[in-house]
Amino acid sequence: MPDSASDTLFRLDELSIAFDGATVVERLSLSIRRGETLALVGESGSGKSVSALGVMNLLPGNARVTGGRWLGDTDLARLRPRAWQGLRGGRVGFVFQEPMTSLNPLHTVAKQIGETLRLHQGLSGRAARERSRELLVQVKLPRPDELLDAWPHQLSGGQRQRVMIAMAIANDPELLIADEPTTALDVTVQQEILALLAELRDRHGMGMLFITHDLNLVRRHADRVCVLFNGREQETGPVSRVFDAPQSAYTRTLLAAEPEGRPTPLPRITPLLEAKRLAVRFARPKRLLAPRPPAFEAVKPLDLTLGRGETLGIVGESGSGKTTLALALLRLTECQGEITFAEERLDRLSGKALRLRRRRFQVVFQDPYGSLSPRLPVSEIVSEGLRFHYPELEAAEVQRRVRETLREVGLPENCAARYPHEFSGGQRQRIAVARAIILEPELLVLDEPTSALDRTVQKQLIVLLRDLQARRGLSYLCISHDLAVVRAMAHRVMVLKEGEVVEQGECLEVLQAPRTAYTRALVAAAGLSASAVPVGEP
Repeated sequence: MPDSASDTLFRLDELSIAFDGATVVERLSLSIRRGETLALVGESGSGKSVSALGVMNLLPGNARVTGGRWLGDTDLARLRPRAWQGLRGGRVGFVFQEPMTSLNPLHTVAKQIGETLRLHQGLSGRAARERSRELLVQVKLPRPDELLDAWPHQLSGGQRQRVMIAMAIANDPELLIADEPTTALDVTVQQEILALLAELRDRHGMGMLFITHDLNLVRRHADRVCVLFNGREQETGPVSRVFDAPQSAYTRTLLAAEPEGRPTPLPRITPLLEAKRLAVRFARPKRLLAPRPPAFEAVKPLDLTLGRGETLGIVGESGSGKTTLALALLRLTECQGEITFAEERLDRLSGKALRLRRRRFQVVFQDPYGSLSPRLPVSEIVSEGLRFHYPELEAAEVQRRVRETLREVGLPENCAARYPHEFSGGQRQRIAVARAIILEPELLVLDEPTSALDRTVQKQLIVLLRDLQARRGLSYLCISHDLAVVRAMAHRVMVLKEGEVVEQGECLEVLQAPRTAYTRALVAAAGLSASAVPVGEP
């Protein structure tokens, strides 16, 4: 990291942003030096992303941006529209949070990278393709010639993010703004992406503004940090100083929000769910005049047991088969093998008999924004399963159960008439939990239930789920790539790689002393160690 103030590349002086008179960022001042990474952290709604968009003049017309903004000697507040077009994508690169929505689904990788090369360097045809190929090599994507002709939906999340980075650095920017670039990625892919960004920063001498809510990533990948709360700067300084001796009460709250504690120990486990030789295979498409290729084994034959009141964590990278395994156990995808739930063979049931059993196991999905119907009020969302499985219930009884369930998940009764868009991400996930538990199931499948949430909200949801488990005797199948969440939730853990179990056992034993190189890589990428286990825990 540079140590001279003369190396200042980017500077904000009392930046303020308001929408229709309502201030969302107030008097934010910060600076970034060449070759330095400044992390901008805070919870959702703190003003992180809107600050970056305001700096780059990307906010809608009802936004009012005031204060000083400089990139080198360029006063950004005085730029005209044509100058902005040359600056964005040229001197400043932008890596957005969700590459699937940022990339055009109708254009190939070559065309999308080529567009920025044409606009800023006048390259086209073979020259643009060759430069695009060089960029894919720079961001360490394998088979660059093949990927140039690929469409976004054909790439993994990590590959799509690398394509976004290739586009962002295509014109050798001075400043790179990375807005939550690793949120939806596995821990190992997160480390690869951030190591790549650091390497590119050092190679090109860029400054980097790293926007995130993940303090573990900040600790390992940033030089300095600026903490925001409700659009106001709480403190700024070197990462080591801010993390080891925070001056702000809000910073201390963020640092204390790491998932902690352990689930209630189980003295004796009665099996609830068992699987024997469970496997999932998908037929591959047949090519013309060629023999059909062998089926793809998404989940290789495995055995599994989940006890009553127990939480089994399922971990592994994207594509390891975690969600496919859960869907197979719930009979939501075709599979082979035996599945026994509460001493009854689920794999032998179909039709009405299977539908009747479904009220005994429910799912809480990853995305609290996409899993709730925007057209229904909360009362209808929460009661939908109840009305389907118990049509004999009178309307008054249904509403009584809705009110009781909302109270149980920590939501006020008067929220029943409101719609999902009126709630925060954490509140929406509580609604999803209420929808699941109103049927009084014995098993909940938690599919990445906290990945879209801030750390403080994650901690609240974990406490809620552990309390519900203790009160109701629920069993959880907890799917996550966040090992800190798994450590706080799970009694046992199963590690999957390419559909195969590579390691399993008591959660703390596996995380403290992993036996396989793959598990050790997951633990290292998550920044966990034996010392990370809370004091006093078993």
